[in-house]
Amino acid sequence: MRPSRRRAGVVVLLGVLGLTLAALAFPGLLGLGQAAGGGQDRVVAGTKYGPLTEADRDFVVKVRAAGLWEYPLGELAMRRGTTPAVRTAGMHLVVGHAGLDALCRQIAPELGITLPNRASPQQEGFVATVDAREGKAFDAAAVHIMRVTHGQIFPVVAGIRATTRNTLVRRLADLANDTVLDHMTVLERTGLVGFDKVTFEQTGPGKLPAAKVTPPPPDPGERVLVLRPRPDLKLNTATPVPSPAH
Repeated sequence: MRPSRRRAGVVVLLGVLGLTLAALAFPGLLGLGQAAGGGQDRVVAGTKYGPLTEADRDFVVKVRAAGLWEYPLGELAMRRGTTPAVRTAGMHLVVGHAGLDALCRQIAPELGITLPNRASPQQEGFVATVDAREGKAFDAAAVHIMRVTHGQIFPVVAGIRATTRNTLVRRLADLANDTVLDHMTVLERTGLVGFDKVTFEQTGPGKLPAAKVTPPPPDPGERVLVLRPRPDLKLNTATPVPSPAH
């Protein structure tokens, strides 16, 4: 890694976030917890695929935003993970979010939803946090952050799937459910998940201001960023890897 790049990561970690790794993980991490609990009674558009609610719209945007930071974090894990299991987890993140991103980009115009081209400031901070570490510390930070965020989003996906009346949003929730389950499983197979700490941080009370967890809208006329598909990796993350029996 170039020294300037490392310094930039440390500046983001210490100067902007001012948080420890443990403090980075908390409910509402992806801005999705709020969508699950409310908004399904607030219809923002009528479409031929069924009513689109505030929660539905927020879900599509936040699935897109999740890929904008988890995809590059997966690429980092593929390149810099110190074990085959961490590198494999990175591959699953890249392939899974490329698939989710393709579906988000397909359904968003049909539903009149504007997609972001950048993740939220907090999410970009997650990537900088991991990027600033090396070796085993890199592995531990990447797996911990990803397992906490996936553990938080998993019940949110189920909530949207159970309540949405929009068939396109339901299709995205189906794919997200399988993809998140696959990602959780491969992260756990690294042997680096501390379940007590993960559970505590998934259910703790902390929250950041909305500006930190909201992805910025694209500039007028800005082209939609595409997360590059990786068929060369030969993975199907829409079919979750089964957890091993012990």
